[in-house]
Amino acid sequence: MSATVHHLGRDSAPSLEPIMSLVASDMNQVNSVILDRMQSEIPLIPELAGHLIAGGGKRMRPMLTLAAAKLIGYAGTRHFKLAAAVEFIHTATLLHDDVVDGSDLRRGKAAANLIFGNPATVLVGDFLFSRAFELMVEDGSLKVLKILSNASAVIAEGEVNQLTAQRKIDTSEDRYLDIIGAKTAALFAAASRISAVVAECDEEVELALDSYGRNLGIAFQLVDDAIDYSSDRETMGKDAGDDFREGKVTLPVILAYARGSEEDRKFWKDAIIGHKSSDEDLGRATGLLRSTGAIDDTMSRARHYGQRAIDALGIFPSGKAREAMTEAVEFAISRAY
Repeated sequence: MSATVHHLGRDSAPSLEPIMSLVASDMNQVNSVILDRMQSEIPLIPELAGHLIAGGGKRMRPMLTLAAAKLIGYAGTRHFKLAAAVEFIHTATLLHDDVVDGSDLRRGKAAANLIFGNPATVLVGDFLFSRAFELMVEDGSLKVLKILSNASAVIAEGEVNQLTAQRKIDTSEDRYLDIIGAKTAALFAAASRISAVVAECDEEVELALDSYGRNLGIAFQLVDDAIDYSSDRETMGKDAGDDFREGKVTLPVILAYARGSEEDRKFWKDAIIGHKSSDEDLGRATGLLRSTGAIDDTMSRARHYGQRAIDALGIFPSGKAREAMTEAVEFAISRAY
């Protein structure tokens, strides 16, 4: 295998189109599995699950499973069910997150918990987790089961860690990175790695794909946390400033708090514990994030992890798959949603 390293930056705006085109026919197979396995004799289950699953979204995680299979030349079909399992795990976590966060919007639509209620939303999330594990067991690989079940456990740990850090302005950057490494990057890593397992690749290939997904996941979440303050409802499909109002201490806030004056730091303390949550307060927070360079530096860190993801692909031969996966990283960093 060659060891060419690509670098972030291209003349035209990066897009998900190359990776979507690369896996389009395979994604049709995955979508068929998703549609089949979200069915139930209890009508509320497919209705609620379909509200989110059919509600848009980039399908980034299952696309990584399919693209990784293309990259390594896997010609089988086992990864279709596993990509569906990955999407079910992700969807289940979104349903649970919306209940925990009390979200109003998800992908530009009313969050499921507002329409169907918290109990139903949690239980359908549990149903989708169960479907994911059924698909893993059907595959028959204990190694795949170990990777995906571990990712599920790590995601839950990350969400609990984030919950216990909520409204704590003294949250450190290290703890923040631990949180996003668990709640976001773990599934990106597992989704990227499992195709190498079913293709029976050597450990070097597995670990390279794991590194690609993990670093992409961290970059993806860093960008998410930056654009929560710098984008808008129409673009993101959710309310701008949700993290601010929920008292989430993300990297932009950590940096702005560390760099602020005594007056600024008092503002952040009051805001994070929930005493300042108006639109005017959000405007002040956004101004402080910009004046301290916190958003710019969060994006700089995202580019660092994005470059690490791209570097991890250096062991693979050049071709459409590697180019598409490289551009997917660039898109994740340049996007506004």
